[in-house]
Amino acid sequence: MQATDVIIVGGGMVGLTLALALEHSGLSVAVIEGQAPDPTLPVIPENRVSAINLASQTLLEHLHAWPSQTDRLGPYTKMAVWEADSNAHIDFSAALMHQSHLGHIIENRVLQLSLLEQAKTRAHISLHLPARANTVSVSEQGAFVLLDNGTPITGRLIVGADGARSWLRQQLQPGMVEWDYDHSALVATVTTQEPHQQTARQIFRDNDILAFLPLANAHQCSIVWSCKPDDAAARLALSDADFNKALSLAFDMQLGQCEVISPRMAIPLKARFSQQFCGPRWALIGDAAHTIHPLAGQGVNLGLQDAAALAETLTKLHQQGRDIGALAELKSFERWRKAEAATMLATMEGLKRLFGQANPIIKSVRGIGLNLTNRLTPLKRTLAAHALGTTGLQAELSKVSSTSQGNRQ
Repeated sequence: MQATDVIIVGGGMVGLTLALALEHSGLSVAVIEGQAPDPTLPVIPENRVSAINLASQTLLEHLHAWPSQTDRLGPYTKMAVWEADSNAHIDFSAALMHQSHLGHIIENRVLQLSLLEQAKTRAHISLHLPARANTVSVSEQGAFVLLDNGTPITGRLIVGADGARSWLRQQLQPGMVEWDYDHSALVATVTTQEPHQQTARQIFRDNDILAFLPLANAHQCSIVWSCKPDDAAARLALSDADFNKALSLAFDMQLGQCEVISPRMAIPLKARFSQQFCGPRWALIGDAAHTIHPLAGQGVNLGLQDAAALAETLTKLHQQGRDIGALAELKSFERWRKAEAATMLATMEGLKRLFGQANPIIKSVRGIGLNLTNRLTPLKRTLAAHALGTTGLQAELSKVSSTSQGNRQ
């Protein structure tokens, strides 16, 4: 029987971030993860990437988990968003906020490996990898997990960080609000004729949203093509040559001819929002608690900030001698993160609905609004701050220091 303070189900980016963030809390942590990531990275960047904003980078740097492989980091200094068949557009840069960059495009596995490397060196963390939870029992007295290898673990709090199809959430049954976006995200890695110039680009065309995210190589991007499921299936069925033509045209030839260099895959998109983020002896973070549309690339950042907020809450509770698993003590964390997640979910839903309207009047008003926003510097600064992740209530580990802003790569 292993006794610990915090049991984390899920050893991906969010779960490992929580484990590392608890280093100075005085709490012991057990992390359960079913699949060990392959430490050998492919030559061509993988399809599954995340846009890590400045606040999340600050958090990861504090944890000494910022990836050291600079050849796998794609910093972006500008963002450009426009609508096809109109002059509506908005763009802003890191310079507007006196920053060197707005964020980085990073393969998920690169970040997970960096976090895992640090977790292996921390005395307060016990890694169960690979291992899966077979059964779980949660009561007012504590949490109990039996692993598939027969190892029993007890804890004062159990945390679900095991993704959108969370096993722990299914066992706890907190109730979910969810709806289908009626979209799939077609993802791939491509080379571009023209250099991306460290600019993240996104075009709205009819009911499609196509993003080109700059990778470390000046002529490589990760694409996220959000479209109707039938359209995604048809595009997956195209030959590479036909797909390249369709992609280049859909992107208004902004980067010249494009060439897909990785397998293509489509991911169904759903919105999910747990009715409870915590209960007696349990909490949910990251995609286990909420999933949002990827059109603004904020899903992983939202999860990383969940981890930072929960770590800060648990640290304060433990240092004050209070019960880290009591529902009354966890409610402040739930209010904090539910508000942030609900705001982001509503914003993404609103943007998707706004740009999914083909009505000429709505399109005209939309264009006027975008162009007006593009000319108003104060409003652009607000949007840039959201892109940086420096708005709202932040955990201490994520706060960007004014003295360090100019020293980042």
